[in-house]
Amino acid sequence: MLSAALVLASADTGDGPGTVTGAGASSGQPKLSAGLERQRWGSRASIPSAAAVRGAWSYARHRGGAVSFAVVDTAGRLRARRGNRRFVSASVVKAMLLAAELGRLERNGLALDPATEGLLGAMIRFSDNDAADSIYLRVGDAGLIEVARLAGMRRFAVSGYWANAQVTAADMARCFSRLSRLLAGPHRDWALALLGSVVKDQRWGVPRAAGKDWRVFFKGGWRATERGQLVHQVALLRTGDRQLVIAVLTDGQPSRLYGIHTVRGVADRLLAPVAAGQTVFPPR
Repeated sequence: MLSAALVLASADTGDGPGTVTGAGASSGQPKLSAGLERQRWGSRASIPSAAAVRGAWSYARHRGGAVSFAVVDTAGRLRARRGNRRFVSASVVKAMLLAAELGRLERNGLALDPATEGLLGAMIRFSDNDAADSIYLRVGDAGLIEVARLAGMRRFAVSGYWANAQVTAADMARCFSRLSRLLAGPHRDWALALLGSVVKDQRWGVPRAAGKDWRVFFKGGWRATERGQLVHQVALLRTGDRQLVIAVLTDGQPSRLYGIHTVRGVADRLLAPVAAGQTVFPPR
């Protein structure tokens, strides 16, 4: 596991004052210094580079609908474009439900029984909504808000149903950068493995862009909205002793497939190698 914590650089995020809200929310803004891990990578250049972030944003802002993204790079810095814009969470919040349920079990000294293991597996690997409903009935808004507090999320809100939670790209990047801390207790490795074993037909976007170079732990979400199609994906990537996080949130996409391509296009530009001064992207 990686120790010391992420150093968050807010200069690119537009971060201002924010609070975690909803039933059971604590007052005031979380202290972001608590529990953050500082990563030291020596002289190696961080990924993605500033130029890659600019390229990803140049691509994203010309796509249809609304697009936000945030990265916690391999040096531990948080950078974002439209990172504080709130979106309906859809299924990306299921990663938070996973953390909330493991935290509940740990606090109450309860075992991870086969029924709960099955619910969590279905919720993450297959994005099963009925399983998410069952877990939400156990943890409620208060459980999600506690996860948001521990993760240092600034603008998370939920009231009455998990799928209507409000999230931002910057907050989801914060959350996934702290997965090792959030997935409490003796089942941390099992929970991370779940996030790494999402079924093949949902392994679009960041996992495709990452290829075989990175181990990817992720959750996606999609649904229709009054604006069009919403397509999100948040991923923790690891290789050797390095890690980074990518969060891409979209709404108003003309179709789900278009949204999937938007997520992939952003991830390609953040992760693609640079050869002879020119970044090369796979054909669309």
